[in-house]
Amino acid sequence: MTNSPTPATLDAATLRELIDSGQAPRVLDVRTPAEFETAHIPGSYNVPLDLLKEHRAELRDHLDEDVVLVCRSGVRATQAEQTLAQTGLPHLKVLTGGIVAWQGAGAPVNTGRPRWELERQVRLVAGSIVLLSILASVVVPGAKWVAAFIGAGLTFAAVTNTCAMGMLLSKLPYNRGASCDIDTIVGQLRGTSTASRS
Repeated sequence: MTNSPTPATLDAATLRELIDSGQAPRVLDVRTPAEFETAHIPGSYNVPLDLLKEHRAELRDHLDEDVVLVCRSGVRATQAEQTLAQTGLPHLKVLTGGIVAWQGAGAPVNTGRPRWELERQVRLVAGSIVLLSILASVVVPGAKWVAAFIGAGLTFAAVTNTCAMGMLLSKLPYNRGASCDIDTIVGQLRGTSTASRS
């Protein structure tokens, strides 16, 4: 595993000062549309991490100013920063502590229908698979290896700071939204979309 340079960061208080002073950077929230709908920073744009990775060159053409990347806690935003940095985009920062820190600082958020964040979904699915495979191993002894496989996957996810299960879950209809396509996102970044970025 190669170590990537640590991205530049910005704390919630500094970002709030910039927004309040009228010098707001472009805030890209890389969580799933469902997570974004639950709570997000006013004026931020939802650009899910998988779409950002797939369309980084196209997005780069619409990001010529300071950009702050946001996710739940900072992990996905750091991955997004590494992806966009490869396109030569300057002035990238990651919000330290993500939306959790933003809300913890009492900063304003727009809220919608509550949904489970992706990390919680991963814990539910992984825990359920482990529990069921251990219970099934009473009847089918080989089922315990399913639990071992999930444990190995979680260990790999921690070491590499990636999560294959999370990426798969992010593609479920529960985590997607109507505005989750590249044309809508680019339209919002250009300011020509009828969809609001509230």
